[in-house]
Amino acid sequence: MSFSTVNPATGEFVKEFPLQSDAQVFAALATADTRYREDWKHRSVAERAQILARAARILREKRDEYARYPTLEMGKIVSQSYGEIELVADILDYYANNGEQFLAPQPLPGEPGATLVAEPIGVILAIEPWNFPYYQLARVAATQLVAGNVVMMKHAENVPQCALAFARLFEEAGAPEGVYTNLFCSIDQVAKLVDDFRVRGVALTGSERAGTAVAERAGRNLKKVILELGGSDPAIILEDAPLDFAVEQCVMGRTFNSGQGCVNVKRVIVVGKERGEQMLAALTARFAALKVGDPHDETTALGPVVSERALEGLLKQIADAKAAGARIVHGGRRVERPGFYLEPTIVADIAADNPLYQQEAFGPVLSFYVVNSEEEALELANATRFGLGSFVFGADIEHAKRVASRLEAGMVYINSCFADSPGLPFGGVKNSGFGRELSELGIGEFINRKLVRVA
Repeated sequence: MSFSTVNPATGEFVKEFPLQSDAQVFAALATADTRYREDWKHRSVAERAQILARAARILREKRDEYARYPTLEMGKIVSQSYGEIELVADILDYYANNGEQFLAPQPLPGEPGATLVAEPIGVILAIEPWNFPYYQLARVAATQLVAGNVVMMKHAENVPQCALAFARLFEEAGAPEGVYTNLFCSIDQVAKLVDDFRVRGVALTGSERAGTAVAERAGRNLKKVILELGGSDPAIILEDAPLDFAVEQCVMGRTFNSGQGCVNVKRVIVVGKERGEQMLAALTARFAALKVGDPHDETTALGPVVSERALEGLLKQIADAKAAGARIVHGGRRVERPGFYLEPTIVADIAADNPLYQQEAFGPVLSFYVVNSEEEALELANATRFGLGSFVFGADIEHAKRVASRLEAGMVYINSCFADSPGLPFGGVKNSGFGRELSELGIGEFINRKLVRVA
């Protein structure tokens, strides 16, 4: 395993970065632990917040530099790279502005003299993926640094320049050595870090397989872990939903970030046969009109997927679905150009025994279903081991809320496929993981709510 940059838009190798030795990794852990115990946890929340605010300011000032790396390393179209930078800066500002309030002592109603005091717990190890190479890091770093913990970050192997850039951001903002540490380490070294007592919590965003392995190891070491894993996010189109708007949202919700998002729309479920035919025709026309191409081109709507391996995996999922009786309505093939491009794809007639019925397709592949009733739509939406995001489209908002209450998901969005905000908690249920990031909930995952009672 190595950390290296390969341009998904061309397939060209760019640069490789060496793995750290065990001695380097554990020297970094020693530095982080010492920094936490002797310095960082003793600073006021306001002092820590100032560094987050400076990081947000630097990120906005250097947005052109920072936007280059995601487009180079994972093929994010350039407008979306800028959008991610703005969201990350907003997250840093959000915790800089609200950290003191979130961490303030809380008197317990009805218990005279009793107060909950928020205290940090130590070194937090984070293991993060490539698909939002700054946003995924910020969801952990902003919350934990303002809380007084220190963070050691093992980023994905294919976005090393994004990882280094994010570490530089905190260094430039004035964070001392050991507060935020980037790691170019192996899976075996991660396991050893989880085993080390100085690491007090673990956060992971990734696959079910990775989540299972990390949770098992953390559990053996009596350490808290938060997991954000996969999703098979359904969008239910109710009988009164305006179809044109639902089509617009679902096209963007499926193809944003080349379909490589945990809460991208994965399955569209339309109530009513006639409306289903209308929506499928409209989705097909919109997919056919999408411009696939160079992520640096501002007119591109769909860039490459992240790697040759990812592309081959998607092509196999499509072929297996077709072999099991599904219908490829649009796309389904590799785009004939350099790089790792997949045609935007719509798959219909997916039976319950089709492998795609339960799989997450992590790319621009939309599963399409038509059902006869709202009850069938809910049953289908919940017929998955995942429970991350869900979407409901309908004109009657109160009715849509009742439908939302029956969806097995950590997040339900009504009449929108996009609602990213620092103040909204992010996380799922079932095999999509547990714990929450962002909002006030995110800051509380790795703190000790200590009871102090004066008799």
